[in-house]
Amino acid sequence: MQNAFHYKRRIEFCDTDAAGIVHFSALMQIAEQAEHAMLRSLGTSVLVQIPSESGAPTWLTWPRVRVESEFHGAARFEEELDVALYVSRLGTKSVTYVFRMTRSSEPICSGKTTNVCCQIDATGRMKSVEIPARLKDQLQAYVVSESGRT
Repeated sequence: MQNAFHYKRRIEFCDTDAAGIVHFSALMQIAEQAEHAMLRSLGTSVLVQIPSESGAPTWLTWPRVRVESEFHGAARFEEELDVALYVSRLGTKSVTYVFRMTRSSEPICSGKTTNVCCQIDATGRMKSVEIPARLKDQLQAYVVSESGRT
């Protein structure tokens, strides 16, 4: 998929259920790991300290407000998944990621998450804020319509 960020991940034994098949919750963690890897590739993280006017510690983070997934096939211990991750919507304060997991081109899982850019102040209070301009520009490279066309 053009414009996608790709993340490879081998299924570990701890990812599987009693039948030896990757558990659905592990697939959601793998999708999250792909998001984190994308952010790291852009020089940031899912939780970063940012300057504040008061000088008190302030953090920028990305809580999820929506998660959807559909399961297409089974993956097992030691198999390698490719996660194609792209941005289907880049708003002022939120980003919607779409992911597609495959094993040797065979669909395993697909879905999307919507994350909101939030600031956490020194008291732990969280509020939504605009996505920093530099990061928004970088994420623009991964924007693809859900039909797969840019």
